[in-house]
Amino acid sequence: MPPSADIPPDLRDTWQALLEDIRGLAPLVVAFSGGADSSLLLAAATQALGQGVKAAICLGPLTPPWEADRARQLAAHLGAELVELQAGEINDPDIVANDSQRCYYCKRLRLTLLTQLARQWGLASVVEGSQVDDAQDFRPGSRAVKELGVYSPLARAGLDKAAVRRLSQALGLVTAQVPSGACLATRVPTGTRLSAPALERIGQAEQAVRALLPGRQVRVRDHFPLARLELEPDVLPRAASQPLRGRLLAALLALGYAGVCLDLAGYRPSGGPPAGPGQDGPASRVSGGHPEKNQGK
Repeated sequence: MPPSADIPPDLRDTWQALLEDIRGLAPLVVAFSGGADSSLLLAAATQALGQGVKAAICLGPLTPPWEADRARQLAAHLGAELVELQAGEINDPDIVANDSQRCYYCKRLRLTLLTQLARQWGLASVVEGSQVDDAQDFRPGSRAVKELGVYSPLARAGLDKAAVRRLSQALGLVTAQVPSGACLATRVPTGTRLSAPALERIGQAEQAVRALLPGRQVRVRDHFPLARLELEPDVLPRAASQPLRGRLLAALLALGYAGVCLDLAGYRPSGGPPAGPGQDGPASRVSGGHPEKNQGK
């Protein structure tokens, strides 16, 4: 990883403040998902504290397997010690109910495991990757962060998503331009109960679509037996034409879906309603939709 000298000049003071904050919270464990935010946080922790920083990732049916693989690779690259935990979310009735507070229950469960782990290891703090843009959104999980006394150094340093990506680019992190991720439960309509088979089917479906559209933002919204496919707007013409249309259809029918529809509005976080006529891009979130935010950030 490049030294701090490669940090953009306008972010150097902020970067140094972040490193100092992390030193003041040590010894610590990083709640890690392999997404852009928690990856920058782990990179900062290794610069501030040296190699061997502890990180923990919660695995299970809600965690996309490709994100778990990336987290393992990143932790090894950064020289961090990664602990993999089975959170057992699918056994929690509040999470399985999949109501509008599901993210809160899930975050509370995961961070409780991490705070218990920190106590066992004799660590002073648990840190997670929320940044300032998250405060502008509907994030039920943020309540769990406050309740459990977990720290958010990126937000404390005043970093937003754009700054996270710029710093990640300067540090050579592969997550600098990785599309935003979210747990697989965000593909299930609010109020539809979660199940391990359904989440496994969704994960397999998205892996298949991602293989056909590498590097692109993809969501398979599960209305089983119908799959609603959300893609970036510029990909839609190709997805609606052969040969890609046939390949997408075959991949999803093979997983048990009876039909596949291509959402003409394109990808939007939480699968909310489309933008107005003539507008591309994510629509605003709506009541009853789950915010798309990786639980470990």
